Amino acid sequence: MSILRIATRKSPLALWQSEHVAERLRQVHPGLEVVLVPMSTRGDEILDRSLAAIGGKGLFLKELELAMLRGEADCAVHSLKDVPMELEAPFALPAILARADSADAFVSNRYESLDALPPGACVGTSSLRRQAQLRALRPDLQLRDLRGNVNTRLGKLDAGEYDAIILACAGLERLELGARIRDRLRAPQWLPAPAQAAVAIECRQDAGDIINLVKALDDTPTRACVEAERAMNRALDGSCHVPVAGLAQWQGQDLWLQGLVGGVADGRAVRAQASGPASDPEALGREVARQLLAGGAAELLA
Repeated sequence: MSILRIATRKSPLALWQSEHVAERLRQVHPGLEVVLVPMSTRGDEILDRSLAAIGGKGLFLKELELAMLRGEADCAVHSLKDVPMELEAPFALPAILARADSADAFVSNRYESLDALPPGACVGTSSLRRQAQLRALRPDLQLRDLRGNVNTRLGKLDAGEYDAIILACAGLERLELGARIRDRLRAPQWLPAPAQAAVAIECRQDAGDIINLVKALDDTPTRACVEAERAMNRALDGSCHVPVAGLAQWQGQDLWLQGLVGGVADGRAVRAQASGPASDPEALGREVARQLLAGGAAELLA
């Protein structure tokens, strides 16, 4: 191939991620021309309701997948946390790039940390996972929905609509907005979304030439971690409709996976963790999901 077309959302973060992938591919394959095909998705267009209310994170993918089916694009670049746990045929994820910082960011113009917020402070996030963990740590806070791209969310904070907001560290740093991070919310007290901060390349399963081009960017350590996290989420039937968090980390030759299912209404949380061989991340994910369900997660998921 001499030209590779990458379908991407039009948000600044999505464009950064796609251009990052494009530049990496140009470096690995000298002479390859890589062009972006920016597209608008329903997930980007409908901002007055939560993702759970309008159909889930899969809305960020559908138009890009249709472009591949119509032959208008060869592959697509996604934030892996937005990719449904069950990828529909005829698509595959031949490359998952090395993960950035998976932590969430506490962002505020007036307060240094979550603990520093006064009682009743208003915090913005539409993520049920983030809401559940906020409710567990600070049940006194007022939680309000917050949608839109990173700059839109920061603009609402700066306009005084919120005392603080929760964003992903990786997204802020990729957009050179790392200075806005006041505190990093890290494991084990706070867990990210499964596969947070990982970027994936999607293409058709039958596109062997595309797969051969992009698989050079696949990062084996990252793939093992996110496959464990996604397997846990899949076993819990997790989506943006339920507050599920998880983080896998390397310990020697093994993986250590922490999982959480939370309750948005009352802050209840069920946690579990396990270690297992990195050669079978799916089994590790299923084991942590089993522990979570045995610990009472089924009630919260229902």
